[in-house]
Amino acid sequence: MSFLDSYAPQTKALLRIMTGLLFLGVGLAKIAHFPHVAMFAEVKPFVGLVGWAGMIELVTGPLIILGFYSRIAAFIASGEMAIAYFYGHWGLGTDTMNSFFPVQNGGATAILYTFIFLYFAASGPGTWALNQK
Repeated sequence: MSFLDSYAPQTKALLRIMTGLLFLGVGLAKIAHFPHVAMFAEVKPFVGLVGWAGMIELVTGPLIILGFYSRIAAFIASGEMAIAYFYGHWGLGTDTMNSFFPVQNGGATAILYTFIFLYFAASGPGTWALNQK
């Protein structure tokens, strides 16, 4: 599909922006409780793993969207989502272990975020970024 080759920088930027927007949305649901998500109703900033995760999402999401120190932000977000998969979906460190398989434990999104953010940490933000760091 060589006709799309010339659009690679723009599609990379769109992937960065949309992934950052989705990540920010999860952070807003956890910390600002907007939109309301029942399982995040009791989450408080900096309290417990979910509270810390929400704060990371609230800070790194906009940095990734803007392409402002996005390599660092994406690396932190990637690590957060890897932890989210192993602790939240697989159940590592809990009394009851869930299935390791994402299709059974609902962790496919966490794995996708992990590797998309890892890609941006390694490759940089691409075009339409405030800086290339």
